[in-house]
Amino acid sequence: MAASGRDLGDGYALTLRDLSTVGAVHDLVAANLERLRAAEPWAWGPVTREALVLHTEQLLGRYAMDRAVPCVVRSAGRIVGSASLALDPYLGQASLGYWVDAGSEGRGIAHRAAAALVEVARERGSARVEIRTGVDNERSRRLAERLGFAHEGTLRSALPLGDRRVDVAVYGLVL
Repeated sequence: MAASGRDLGDGYALTLRDLSTVGAVHDLVAANLERLRAAEPWAWGPVTREALVLHTEQLLGRYAMDRAVPCVVRSAGRIVGSASLALDPYLGQASLGYWVDAGSEGRGIAHRAAAALVEVARERGSARVEIRTGVDNERSRRLAERLGFAHEGTLRSALPLGDRRVDVAVYGLVL
């Protein structure tokens, strides 16, 4: 993906995440923390700026090794979400994740960002892309299906969310 990002239409863009995004991403996570805890194990850990700096540095290292494409979703320059691709060049596959601010849901932003990253996976030579999401995360499951992903199975008790574990629906798209 070019450093300038990808136009998603209607004033939205997908751009690479970097250290300059830490403050805005931290604020967005803080504003959406309870929603994120319903779906993301990382939201149960420390959500400090320092932790986010370390995580972003790790993502940038993986990007430099062609193992990840960490992005933010912008609207008029403001960060409204996150979408990332984890790449496994040895297996020729990728894993896709995404989330948007509560105030930005229902506008097709996550769909556009995910579709753009599926194309990045294709460009990088992936033969397959996966989305894994909690079985109760209906929005994410519907998005995967709208993108043409097929439900391939369920992993029992595979996702730790606080003091409980939930089943994970695995979706796959063969490119």
